[in-house]
Amino acid sequence: MVVGRIWFIAFDSFATYLGLLSAGIAIALRDMLVNMVGWVFIIWRKPFVIGNRVQLVQHAGDVIDIRLFQFTILEIGNWVAADQSTGRIIHIPNGLVFNTPLCNYDAEFRYIWNEIPVLITFESNWEKTKQILQSIVDKLSIVSGKQAEAEIIASAKKYLIFYKVITPTVYTSVEDSGVLLTIRYLTDIRQRRGTTQQIWEEILTRFATEDDIDLAYPTYRRV
Repeated sequence: MVVGRIWFIAFDSFATYLGLLSAGIAIALRDMLVNMVGWVFIIWRKPFVIGNRVQLVQHAGDVIDIRLFQFTILEIGNWVAADQSTGRIIHIPNGLVFNTPLCNYDAEFRYIWNEIPVLITFESNWEKTKQILQSIVDKLSIVSGKQAEAEIIASAKKYLIFYKVITPTVYTSVEDSGVLLTIRYLTDIRQRRGTTQQIWEEILTRFATEDDIDLAYPTYRRV
């Protein structure tokens, strides 16, 4: 009994030592442990997979690798316009998925809304302009209504995604410098810049033949 009492006291001290040691290790390796748990979360819950386009804080890009402590994206945006690739590879710690808003461009619905503002003068025929813009976006839109509707129905089984209007449309508003007609349409996440270019080239070509339509820009009138 005496020897056992001595051993119990020794074990108690050893357990205290192990507890302090493990606490110190956990504090020292906190970031690594959080990243490991983040990896488990990514693999289990799948907030994104390889090939998805994501954004965390100011970093956006296509996921090209997922590892134990970090995942890797091919950067888009930054100094390059219209979500085009910069060519840089960014390694992001897995733990950021717990304390940073995560934007996934194409997890369930692989299209995004794109808008092109077209500002014309007050003297222009805005009704005619609106008809022209509508015909252009209808012709050049690469996403069919049935195709987008089918994906919305499929994604609605998991998320509450609902769009009342999914066909291309043109909205009208008034700005200080003229009448603003905003083209809104669905496009593939990786074709936003290409479709914007096609639509603008068609707009400039059509407007060049119209005498009663002029693009507006800031001017000063001296009285």
